[in-house]
Amino acid sequence: MGWLLILIASVFEVIGAIGLKLYAEKKSLFRFVLYWGGFFVSFVLFYLSLHYLDLSIVYPVWVGLGTSGAVLASMLLFNEPKNFSRLFGLTIIIIGVIGLHVTL
Repeated sequence: MGWLLILIASVFEVIGAIGLKLYAEKKSLFRFVLYWGGFFVSFVLFYLSLHYLDLSIVYPVWVGLGTSGAVLASMLLFNEPKNFSRLFGLTIIIIGVIGLHVTL
């Protein structure tokens, strides 16, 4: 259950990051709700996942998946550069997250 919560929390963190980028470009109620709502749900799910998993697992997974998702979303939605170094860095982060999962 904890892994599912942290996975969903990471998805909402990405939604919050996308909302923040959109809100920074043009202010609207929808973008504000996307921004604040995404981060709020992410934090709530992060908190709930701590009932099942250790902080030393939950936090790096949440940050790693959220970061990876935000970078991928930025490349796809906002036409940020897609180069080898970025993709290699993302691969390293994801390998680290998988490594944490395997160590349990």
